[in-house]
Order: sequence, then structure tokens, then C-alpha cells
Amino acid sequence: MENLKITVFQGHLFWENVEKNLQNIGLRLAGIREKTDLIILPEMFNTGFTMNAEKLAEPMYGKTMQWMQETAQKFGAVITGSLIIAEGGHYYNRLIWMRPDGTYAQYDKRHLFTMAKEQETYTAGREKLIVELNGWKICPVICYDLRFPVWLRNVDTAYDLMIIVANWPEKRSLHWRTLIPARAIENLAYVIGVNRVGYDGNEVYHSGDSTCIDPSGNVLYYKRDEEDVYTFTVSGDEVTRARRYFPFLKDADAFTMPE
Repeated sequence: MENLKITVFQGHLFWENVEKNLQNIGLRLAGIREKTDLIILPEMFNTGFTMNAEKLAEPMYGKTMQWMQETAQKFGAVITGSLIIAEGGHYYNRLIWMRPDGTYAQYDKRHLFTMAKEQETYTAGREKLIVELNGWKICPVICYDLRFPVWLRNVDTAYDLMIIVANWPEKRSLHWRTLIPARAIENLAYVIGVNRVGYDGNEVYHSGDSTCIDPSGNVLYYKRDEEDVYTFTVSGDEVTRARRYFPFLKDADAFTMPE
């Protein structure tokens, strides 16, 4: 694996305002001054975490998808984050992995947040996504998925980096700051969590706490409360080293995920 340069956007999201969010993110990303391989945005980066899917859902080739394609091409980098998609009579909280050439992969949020009745609006995904970038195998997931280690289990070292895009509230930030290092250590992989900041339309405050943890549990990046666009590098050698010195994944219990 080559070293991978990653840019994270921890930002304020304008409630249910697609135009303003895309404009703000574009302005913030314009400040990137070095080549990056991957740009990570929060969950529902164009609307905030809302159940108003009937009003805000877009088709797969709608405005936000076009913006992602143009942005990926502009920076020569993959851009990823989730948005509300309408498809086949259902609504999905769908993560898009948009490549510079306009091709993309997608992941529908597996674990819907029942405390916000997300399951009453959105349809849960069934398939895990593993994508490749510069020799890295990457597993992107969405917010509440973080709480479910069976779903995130690194079976047969399927991935080297896990990404969590989120709208995770400050009142449960201790859980976020605890579970991300746990997922990194138990899966011998880098884990990057990218969250929003500020109040949403329901007056819920988000403190950000976006972070990058290496496979040994060390903090490579952490930011709280403030909007931030930050670029850092993750090391392929660090993944190899951690797995060589702590080869416990081979001793893990075998299991089969239920349908």
C-alpha cells in the first residue's frame, strides 16, 4: 500500500438547504493547498440529518451527485459522504464513493437510528461495501453503524481503513470517542470518523470530534467544536507493522452474518 493522503471536512450544515451546503463545502474545499487522494464529508452533508426525505430526496443523477462528480474531477480525488436518495419507491441514507472519472460505488446505511425513527422513513441496506484506493482496501459506513462490531468485523483482513461519516450528537460524544479507537484496535485498521458541528434544525448540538486513529489506537487527528478542513497522511507501513506484531485477527472466532 502507498501512503494515502486524506482530507476531512468537519463543518456546519445548513438545515435542509442543499444549495447553501454545497456552496459552503465548495468554498471550504477551495482552501486545500496540497494534492489529496480522498475527501471525506459528513453524513447527509447536503441537508443535515433529517427525516424530511419526501421533500429533500434526490435521484441518483440529481444535483448533489453531479456536484460530487464535478468536485472529484476538480481535485483528482475520490469524494465520499452520504445523502438522501429516492429509488424504487424507497428512500435511502446512501453513501456515495465518487471517483474522479465519474464512476462510483454506493453503500446504504445498514443500522437505522431507531431513537430518531429513521427506520420509519429510510430503508436499511444489506450489503457491506469494500472499495480500493491506491492499494488500500477501505470500508465506509454511516454513523449508527459504529455501534455494531459484528457488522464491522474485519473478516479475513477485508479492509485496511474504516471510514465513518456521521451526524453524531455531542451528548453522546463519549461513546463516539470510545468506540472509534475500539474499532481500530480490534480490527487492526485505521479508523477515520468525520462528524458535523453546530446545531441542527431540531436544536441538537454536534461537537464534531472528528478523528483518525491508527491500528494501534494512537490518535493521528482530532478536532472538536470548530469547522475544519484538514489533510493528513495514513501509512501503509503502519498497518503492516501492527498486523505483524499483533497478529490476533487469525485467532478470531468464525461466524456467519444473518440475513
